[in-house]
Amino acid sequence: MEFPMASSQPDVRKEALVALTAQFVRQGHPPTYAQHMATASIFQADLELRNAQFSRLIAWLKEAHTDLYPEALEIAESVRQEFEKRVTGQF
Repeated sequence: MEFPMASSQPDVRKEALVALTAQFVRQGHPPTYAQHMATASIFQADLELRNAQFSRLIAWLKEAHTDLYPEALEIAESVRQEFEKRVTGQF
């Protein structure tokens, strides 16, 4: 699900990609490679943020909603298994 950004807001993702690519180019990397490095860095940061959000949510469920916590873990595990099957091609 995507949330539309207000037209007056800058696209932070594009700005970050441009700035990070420029930094890698200044460090001596070829522009094409620098863009791939920047994309990978941003992707990794996004993954780490989502992991932190998920961990905090699960911890909160464990503390505040002990009745939902086991089911949340089951859902998380089933999503992991589904993803693993898609990645490995084992539908």
